[in-house]
Amino acid sequence: MSVATKSGAKSGGGVGETVKIVIQALLLALVVRTLLFQPFNIPSGSMKDTLLVGDYLFVSKYSYGYSRFSLPYGIPLFSGRIWAAAPKRGDIAVFKLPRDNSTDYIKRVIGLPGDRIQMKDGTLYINGEAVKRERVDDWVTDESGSEVRVARYRETLPNGVSYDTLDLDPNGFEDNTEVYEVPPDHYFMMGDNRDNSTDSRVAPASGGVGYVPFENFVGRAEIIFFSVEEGEHAWEFWKWPWTARWDRMFKVL
Repeated sequence: MSVATKSGAKSGGGVGETVKIVIQALLLALVVRTLLFQPFNIPSGSMKDTLLVGDYLFVSKYSYGYSRFSLPYGIPLFSGRIWAAAPKRGDIAVFKLPRDNSTDYIKRVIGLPGDRIQMKDGTLYINGEAVKRERVDDWVTDESGSEVRVARYRETLPNGVSYDTLDLDPNGFEDNTEVYEVPPDHYFMMGDNRDNSTDSRVAPASGGVGYVPFENFVGRAEIIFFSVEEGEHAWEFWKWPWTARWDRMFKVL
């Protein structure tokens, strides 16, 4: 009888210890996700060819400090940002869409508070000055078995940050715009795939992004940790030898 009691106590203790370990692991994961790094995947082509559909990346939550949107479900425990650090021009940032404060978007920071932003004939202007834009090799992709070539340009911002943009149409969507004056504490965001990106060039009333409040920033994209071909699923590990894009693994952004 006493042996059975000891065995039962030992068994109960083992279950309790397992539960404790699981809870600790979940809490640790929650802390890491909330304060340090959060994984995101890319569902659209608005940031091609910097980010592709099927890329999985880590976003640093601490880069810009913390707002309520750093918390799960945007719990409004406080307003504004704490330990704030301003985004830099050229950063690739995840933010909450201002018109619903729930949808995650990822774009590049182009305009800072007080900037004047304009597109003229596909060229980006910041405060009246044309941003350096150089034609480079075409971006080549395969669509339905046919090779598709897209004009690619290397853009260099005033602070020296360089990246590639795609130009699907020389007279495409929002290639010529009005002058946008970025309000205080807001940012102007654009996709690298200029003719296929609904971004700050489009007003929220028209289904776009508009100016993004600093409070809505979630974090800065840091590194691609995994990538699979568009239309494939990352959990189908048995397909990885053919579907994983190994050359994109651990690509620093």
